[in-house]
Amino acid sequence: MTINSAVRLLAGSMVLISIALSIWVHPYWIALAIFVGFNLVQSSFTGFCPPSIIFRKLGLKD
Repeated sequence: MTINSAVRLLAGSMVLISIALSIWVHPYWIALAIFVGFNLVQSSFTGFCPPSIIFRKLGLKD
């Protein structure tokens, strides 16, 4: 698995988990999906993505 596919997998999973938690636990969990979306937008402009740094340290390929 490459870093790009791992970041996409993590982001998609976090959005789906956030939606499920906002339905079944509390509506404020939607803030997690907003944060993930904001992080994706800022990383497309700046190139800085914290999960990619973590995945690189874990040994995933570029």
